[in-house]
Amino acid sequence: MKKIILVICCMLLGLQAHAKNNRSMKEIYFAGGCFWGVEHFFKQVHGVTETEAGFANGNSKLKNPSYELVSTDRTGYVETVRVKYDPEVADLGLLLDLYFKAIDPTSLNKQGNDRGTRYRTGIYYTDKADLPAIDKRYKEEQKKYNRPLVVEIGPLSNFYAAEEYHQNYLDKHPQGYCHLPQSLFDFAKKARKK
Repeated sequence: MKKIILVICCMLLGLQAHAKNNRSMKEIYFAGGCFWGVEHFFKQVHGVTETEAGFANGNSKLKNPSYELVSTDRTGYVETVRVKYDPEVADLGLLLDLYFKAIDPTSLNKQGNDRGTRYRTGIYYTDKADLPAIDKRYKEEQKKYNRPLVVEIGPLSNFYAAEEYHQNYLDKHPQGYCHLPQSLFDFAKKARKK
């Protein structure tokens, strides 16, 4: 009898560990100016499991656009970062709070020294259930400003990974250009879900 109970306990512990390892990850896409800094910023966050720099919500006829093409500002694409996260560790509320700390939400097509439609700000979701939380946080942020916010909010219509040299750019080039200050990266490392 003790042997059977021990076997059942081991099986339950194994199932619990398996469920924990296979948690449902979520994704959200943030556009906040140059994607080098935005990608580096979000990868600092405890609970973010993956980031990828790319181009989103552009002309659907242009499949897998190059950086050079997007740089013309004639494609409709925006530099965007795919953020994959564990909602049990870093929830959407935390990520939205951090996002709004990293951008000027009233600046149209400009963040830092970067100008053009490819540098516009935006939050693009893949799960419609995320929209109420996004809308709520957007309205909270709007109360802080006398000018309207210009952050796009909408479903992700398309996303293409940027060329390899853009991925983890600030890890490869620690002194490379970034419109975000080092203090913001340090802040992101310490941020935790409430």
